Amino acid sequence: MLDPFRIEGQASSIPAAAGIGLRFPHHEHVLHARPSVAWFEVHAENYFGGGPVRRTLEAVRRDYPLSLHGVGLSLGSAEGLDSAHLQRLAELARAMEPGLISEHLSWSVAGGHYLADLLPLPMTEEALEIVCRHVQQTQEALQRPILLENPSSYLQFRHSSIPEWEFLDNVARRSGCGILCDINNVFVSASNQGWDPLKFLDSLPAAAIGEFHLAGHAEVRLENGRLVRIDDHGSRVAPAVWSLYQQALQRFGPKPTLIEWDTDIPAFEVLLDESAHAADYLHACPVSPHACAA
Repeated sequence: MLDPFRIEGQASSIPAAAGIGLRFPHHEHVLHARPSVAWFEVHAENYFGGGPVRRTLEAVRRDYPLSLHGVGLSLGSAEGLDSAHLQRLAELARAMEPGLISEHLSWSVAGGHYLADLLPLPMTEEALEIVCRHVQQTQEALQRPILLENPSSYLQFRHSSIPEWEFLDNVARRSGCGILCDINNVFVSASNQGWDPLKFLDSLPAAAIGEFHLAGHAEVRLENGRLVRIDDHGSRVAPAVWSLYQQALQRFGPKPTLIEWDTDIPAFEVLLDESAHAADYLHACPVSPHACAA
């Protein structure tokens, strides 16, 4: 097993600053305008092939720190990892030399078919064994630790026996991976399932936190009057999520923070404005945790 993940003191080209998720509609703008952005994150699978998009990513990488965010490895799949997919990810990582690589605590493959979603896992001992094994396999292929992102969820599996925060803690300790703490996902899942988001934050191993994600979500009112929050990455970050982000900074100190926006993608200036808002929170927080301004 690789050495345990430690963000403190780790050599990384990703600064503890606000970055932006780079999506196809903004490729040309970034190439020509060279906007003032601390770093970019991309979905790794979009760049597995060659051609113009790969050349665009190479050009961006020459000017900006880069993080690779996987969406298709299916670390929670009981069928095992797709070795060809993992090899393509490793090849992309060798070529781009990203500061961080991350994936999701989810599954998305059944019977060899990829599903168009990141599906939550039952939080059981069996699932924990599978995820730890797959994280270790991924890290051995990449020869580096990865970050594992907490999911957004809407229902609880009846037979789940491990709280999500304990599940993440166990994976990090047993595999040596880090944690990508998606603040919007914490808020969405806590709201939908009725648990305390601060308990989630308080239960995470501080040394393993390597990145934060921020995004918008939608609100849907069901016929029975229940409000459900949907992690759609289609709007500005909600005030309650900003507040939870400040709480996370107080606990863990400044970390690389990404603005995600994947549906109804706005003008790039909107993303710059959101990243500037995240930067304000980061600048108000000293390096030492538990000392951020209220």
